[in-house]
Amino acid sequence: MSNNHTTSAAILLVDDEPDLLTGLKRNFAHRLPGINVLTADGGNQALEILATEEISLLLMDVMMGDTNGLEVLDQIHSRDPELTVIMMTGYGTIELAVDAIRRGAWDFVTKPLDLDDLTRMLGKGLERSRLIGENRKLRSRIFPGGPVPEFVGQCSAMRELYKAIQTSADSNYTVLIRGASGTGKEICARAIHTLSRRSKKPFVMVNCPAIPEELLESELFGYRQGAFTGANRDHAGLFRQAEGGTICLDEIGDIPVSVQTKLLRVLQEQEIKQLGADTSTRIDVRIIASTNADLETRIGEGKFRQDLYYRLAVLNLRMPPLCGIAEDIPLLADHFIKKVCLELDSSEKRFSAAALEMLQVYNWPGNIRELQNVIRRAVLFCPGPVIGTHHLVLDAASPETRPSQDERDMEIIPYKEAKESCLDSFTRQYVHTLLTKSSGNVSHAARLSHLTRAALQKIMRRYQIDGGQFRK
Repeated sequence: MSNNHTTSAAILLVDDEPDLLTGLKRNFAHRLPGINVLTADGGNQALEILATEEISLLLMDVMMGDTNGLEVLDQIHSRDPELTVIMMTGYGTIELAVDAIRRGAWDFVTKPLDLDDLTRMLGKGLERSRLIGENRKLRSRIFPGGPVPEFVGQCSAMRELYKAIQTSADSNYTVLIRGASGTGKEICARAIHTLSRRSKKPFVMVNCPAIPEELLESELFGYRQGAFTGANRDHAGLFRQAEGGTICLDEIGDIPVSVQTKLLRVLQEQEIKQLGADTSTRIDVRIIASTNADLETRIGEGKFRQDLYYRLAVLNLRMPPLCGIAEDIPLLADHFIKKVCLELDSSEKRFSAAALEMLQVYNWPGNIRELQNVIRRAVLFCPGPVIGTHHLVLDAASPETRPSQDERDMEIIPYKEAKESCLDSFTRQYVHTLLTKSSGNVSHAARLSHLTRAALQKIMRRYQIDGGQFRK
């Protein structure tokens, strides 16, 4: 187990069994010297401790009397998405484990507990928290204005975005985040919340298109018992769940006009009226909206209210596409490869120079999300320490791969020129893959390609490819 933990690191144990808490605290005090071990007898006490103490790792039971640990996990994750949380239960099932991980848990363990295995798991979890802390410090040194959670990048477009996020966080105005799919709109919304004065209160993310149109109003604003058939209890609604904090309405452009009208009233009056209620209720919730839709076109078509648009777009942020910040791709790739290796408990890996170049010249129709998925696959299927071009699966047939506006407007060049351009691109990528596979050994590369050594060297000179950069 790593010994890199600092004396300030703290673990919080959460369970409703006093004997188990006492036993675990005594054992971990001995097994993890220098680590402060705190305990809580339920979810409410855990949330109180998290609000006042710096916790590196949280170990929490799923079932604690009347408290559902997964619901507590949701609240914890909304406040601090990077906190390392391990869930434990005596009723372990694959479905429960998958649900816990999906809701933000880092790992999952079943009772009866194996203390040796659990100690090793805690050690890795503490190491993860240490690396996340170091990353935060690094970002704070790179960006004098303060770190922006979850973001990596140093180019001018990203620096402008960081300034806009920090400025937005300092106010209580509504924010409209725009950008293509996969550019990080949700991460941007979470960063604004985390850097704001509301950071200790809930952050509620609402994927509007995922909620059926006929249920969206009742889910957002809530309802009273008896309001409609099947309403056999009161339902607070997502706005009430976000009280004091922030609600992010993702893909706001897709909500029906009837709900837009009621949302406009919320923005104007700062109050909601639940279905079946006689009176309205005051709320204190900041609204952030995000979309990849062309709202101006939707307004012209009568599908989006113009007055709602102006209420939402008090502050307007636009997420740059990945191809627009290509100079940051090596930094992003390095960040993601470390993160994925940690997720998979894999040995350290790195990209070859040719692989990094391949990542930089690709169009990335799926943006950051596509880059993450490409790196996940590469780490998973690369057996050695170096990821080469042959490990990168860039799916040109992806449904997201559509020609950009620039490509649609591009002048059509003669067939012969287009063919030569494609041939040049193929040859360059082929030779890069070949030299990566042969670790820069030109003779071996020539044998693999069924070319003479002289012929391969001629191609390398033509494309100014240096075999030395591929040597390990």
